[in-house]
Amino acid sequence: MRLFDAHCHLQDPRIAAAAPALIRAATASGVGRFAVNGTSEKDWHLVKQMAQEHPAVIPCFGLHPWWVPERSPDWMDSLRQFFSETPEAAVGEVEVFQRQLELAKELEKPVSVHCVRTFGDLLEILKRTGPFPAGVLLHSYLGSAEMVPGLANLGCYFSLSGFLTGMKSTKAKKMLKAIPLDRILLETDAPDAVPKLDNVSLVTVLKYVASLLEMPEAELAEASYRNATKLFSYPGPKVHPEAETV
Repeated sequence: MRLFDAHCHLQDPRIAAAAPALIRAATASGVGRFAVNGTSEKDWHLVKQMAQEHPAVIPCFGLHPWWVPERSPDWMDSLRQFFSETPEAAVGEVEVFQRQLELAKELEKPVSVHCVRTFGDLLEILKRTGPFPAGVLLHSYLGSAEMVPGLANLGCYFSLSGFLTGMKSTKAKKMLKAIPLDRILLETDAPDAVPKLDNVSLVTVLKYVASLLEMPEAELAEASYRNATKLFSYPGPKVHPEAETV
């Protein structure tokens, strides 16, 4: 069984020193890829370095809304430079939102979006700015089942983390069953998405989602790995679909 962690922050100061050991342990449990998301100008170089040191790491650069007030006047030029020097990177942690969406379209990169209770607004922005042929990753998705079809039609993938365990199980089950199987991703959001469950890992998330979907864990793992491989197979990638086939 193989897994793809579609969104995490292994460069975070809380776990950066332990990242090599975490990668080794996760790899031993079946995790073959890690999409590591930078959040500000201060950590993009750390993500780039981690990707150079670990072949399994896919770098993602972007500006998180928390760090928007601290951005430099030339933040967009700096972001472009990182993409120029790191063609395997994706666009992550989207805010100063509109400009980064437009950059993702221009560079033909998938884009990671964390939306919290504003899915109606997000849908309208994506409709206005899209389409997004390279795909949109809805990081740690906790929206309603009713929002799924409209978002899926715009090219969105739904990435599920341990935060899902905080949603009422009946609501979570209805939402999960609305997501097409070819649009489901799994993530840890390490070190932030700590489920209510013990032994936090991508396997923990897999087991919980599979139980709600009432499907075999191996089937869900393979589907989510295949979906993430497709999403991250953009021009200049580390991920090559033909090499990922088993």
